[in-house]
Amino acid sequence: MDVFAPQTPTLGFKGQSGWLGRLAPETAGSLITASSDIALVLDREGVIVDVSLGTPELRREDCRSWIGRPWTEVVSVESRPKVQDLLKGAADEAAIQFRELNHPLPGGTDLPVRYSAMQVGQDGTIVALGRDLRNLAHLQQQLVEAQQAMEREYARLRMAETRYRMLFHLTSEPVVIVEATQLRVVEANPAAQQHLELPADKLTNTSILAGLAPESGEALQGMLRTVQATGRADETEIALASGGKRFRALASAFRQDQAGYLLIRLTPLAGEGSAGSGFESRILGLLEHLPDGFVVISPELKILEANRAFLDLAQLSSKHQALGEPLDMWLGRPGIDLQLLMVTLTEHGVVRNFNTIVRGQFGTVEEVEISAVPALSGSTPSYGFVIRSLGVRNALAGQRGRGLPRSVEHLTELVGRVSLRELVRETTDVIEKLCIEAALELSKDNRASAANMLGLSRQSFYAKLRRHGLGDLDDGEDDGSDLN
Repeated sequence: MDVFAPQTPTLGFKGQSGWLGRLAPETAGSLITASSDIALVLDREGVIVDVSLGTPELRREDCRSWIGRPWTEVVSVESRPKVQDLLKGAADEAAIQFRELNHPLPGGTDLPVRYSAMQVGQDGTIVALGRDLRNLAHLQQQLVEAQQAMEREYARLRMAETRYRMLFHLTSEPVVIVEATQLRVVEANPAAQQHLELPADKLTNTSILAGLAPESGEALQGMLRTVQATGRADETEIALASGGKRFRALASAFRQDQAGYLLIRLTPLAGEGSAGSGFESRILGLLEHLPDGFVVISPELKILEANRAFLDLAQLSSKHQALGEPLDMWLGRPGIDLQLLMVTLTEHGVVRNFNTIVRGQFGTVEEVEISAVPALSGSTPSYGFVIRSLGVRNALAGQRGRGLPRSVEHLTELVGRVSLRELVRETTDVIEKLCIEAALELSKDNRASAANMLGLSRQSFYAKLRRHGLGDLDDGEDDGSDLN
């Protein structure tokens, strides 16, 4: 390859005597080719005179077509200033510059090459040596993808830990995690810190047996050893050394970081008080586990108490998210259903089978049926609501099928027989009639409430009733004076 041969027998950098000038042209060319993946020979104007390719991958590319073209024309637009820097710095033997350039290829991809340039003759000939960066770019891409995968996995673990922390701290049941060998408390939720009557700073790293009555400590220790040996054990009753509280303990074993741990759930037992207090405790337990939603609200319509079934309907993870909030945040159409229900409850003292909806925190809508009664206790009344889901019942009704009104079927038969304007007018009348009938059904035939649901004045509502022949209307009823 004589394109790399020195111009004179003593040619070195900047025309000085050097080792490159003493090499045979073929030897110098082989040395330059071996030290780089691609070599360009350029004249003083930056025009490519010859191209040498050192790898089979580059020989498959159309790099020989660069000969006779300026170097700036065979690189991408953003790489052209870097070419000018290389050409200007080629004569500086003391400070060799490296620049990463991109060569557009016919397939639409770019060829990334890391170049250095040097002047090898007094006539201004420049040799640019480059390294193909595609393998390096591929490795960098793999590194970026691996890093992104690690970040996604880390974010997933962080989200899982956040959910665990939220459930662990918000649950009202005391939960304690202990180290399996020494039975030292590793972590305890706020409910456990409160019920075990130990300060938070003293509870961690303290034996779970501390603070228990001697016989309770032995029973709990035996139960925990059985769980470690067999994986399960019957629950046992334990009591604090003070004798003030008793718990039913249930444990499960797990391993983490090559160490064994035990998760202990403590269920407070009812005190040995009067029969009445025990009975009330059982009633509250039944309401908490009732499959239908149960809510107690204040006269301001804010939630005072709610059971688990209501939290499931409203898609809430904790009771604290519901307490103190207005019930119509989840129940019925805002400002309509709950107000109508409270009016009926005030007038009649009871509400049965009131159909409405519950809107979940995440956008779901569940059809429900409500029964409600007032609970007068002292000077502050409250109201209890039993909320029963109609999802299964409606699904079964939907499977049996419910035919469209006959008038709607007739409308579809009119397509092609009458004009679109007449068809739309007829459709509007049918829909208007259906909506009025639905409003009357929802309001238990309370025409004032039905008009409010539809956003109509009483006069307009009575006019539409008369127009569609709905209800028994006397001549004097269309003035809006009827409230029933």
